[in-house]
Amino acid sequence: MTVTWEGALPSRTYDVVIVGAGVVGCALARELARRPRLSVALVEAQDDVGQGTSKANTAILHTGFDATPGTLEARLVREGYDRLGAYAADTGIPVERVGALLVAWDEEQLAALPRLAEKAGRNDYRETSLLGPDELYAREPRLGPGALGALHVPGESIICPWTTTLAYATQAVRAGVDLYLNTAVRQATWEDGHRLTTSRGTLRARRLVNAAGLHADTVDRLLGHEDFTVTPRRGQLLVYDRFARPLVRHILLPVPTALGKGVLVAPTVHGNVLLGPTAEDLDDKRATGSTAEGVAGLLDKGRRILPDLLDEEVTAVYAGLRAATGQEDYRIAAHPEQGYVTVGGIRSTGLTASMAIAAHVTGLLAGTGLDLGPVREPEPLTMPGLGEAFPRPYQRSGLIAADPAYGILVCHCERVSRGEIRDALAATIPPRTLEGLRRRTRARAGRCQGFYCGAAVRDLFEGGRA
Repeated sequence: MTVTWEGALPSRTYDVVIVGAGVVGCALARELARRPRLSVALVEAQDDVGQGTSKANTAILHTGFDATPGTLEARLVREGYDRLGAYAADTGIPVERVGALLVAWDEEQLAALPRLAEKAGRNDYRETSLLGPDELYAREPRLGPGALGALHVPGESIICPWTTTLAYATQAVRAGVDLYLNTAVRQATWEDGHRLTTSRGTLRARRLVNAAGLHADTVDRLLGHEDFTVTPRRGQLLVYDRFARPLVRHILLPVPTALGKGVLVAPTVHGNVLLGPTAEDLDDKRATGSTAEGVAGLLDKGRRILPDLLDEEVTAVYAGLRAATGQEDYRIAAHPEQGYVTVGGIRSTGLTASMAIAAHVTGLLAGTGLDLGPVREPEPLTMPGLGEAFPRPYQRSGLIAADPAYGILVCHCERVSRGEIRDALAATIPPRTLEGLRRRTRARAGRCQGFYCGAAVRDLFEGGRA
């Protein structure tokens, strides 16, 4: 197994190279790692896995109830929901089955709820129920005044997106996948095999998978295809302090529009509350900054949905870019004559669908003539427990008795121990930055944003990398 951030690339020819180590690319790497005959490389332009859309989404495990029936996305989200739910239970990825409420604030939205329930049924999800205002407010007593009813979707859940991506990548690398970070693809040519010119040298492959997210259209064009154009759609979100968590019991969704699912209020598995996202189509695929206008718009919508939320402290503001392509479906296509598969247009449902997408793409690769060989399941994996609804290391007396480092808190806001930071720095895919360490441990992610613990965390980080 290899994880590298610098240096020359090997001269070998891989059976499969995957471009893009987001949640979908990592899921595919893990899926292909189940085929021990294959040599696989995962290539990422940035310095960590999950650095793009995968790290900045609403962290929801979707049932697919409101997907467009009959689409590939609808099928893969439905399959992925079950696959990822089971995988999370096996690996310790935190999931909370809080359910969702689509809240109607006017008569037009109220009239749309039965149609959404019928749509859910066409997507093979039949557990929805219509709620009147009395039952709605009994379920969510802090909801703003004036709601007329809701559609209850009990299966909608919250999940940790960072742990999911890292779990896939960790199992892939441990099973033999080579992970090349800081490796941007600049050119790609096909002639009896793929030749990728990258920022670290040349890679060769018999099969190529483009899972480059926001840049999937760019990679597609390098191979001579112009099937779609990615328009970055920015979603800004506000993260509220854990004191806000008792205010909301479900994921509170608006009635969807053509631009997306709209602004929601949702708890997180880390104990916070999210408000967002916006939906702004941009030209710049690097525009992940927040704006005063975007924040003001979110606060205005949040005031109606959950008025008491605005009295709580905002601990962070962030923005993510989704890969909009102008089509209400994934852009997944095989080009057998080139031994090439495009995995584009994977939007906010990609986290949920990731394992199903990986299985689907593996089938497409087989259709190009790739001999997959026998299956060997990866070694079991247990991820660090970041979920607030589950016992954290500092609460486990037996763990602390065996290793006192788990009882020494470094980040008091998020209750992150010295042992957790040590483990992250010694992991199969260790963080290269403090932000990477934050995603692996929650250190510096609390109400003080590292004001009190920042120096201590940095000392441990720099010592662990020495």
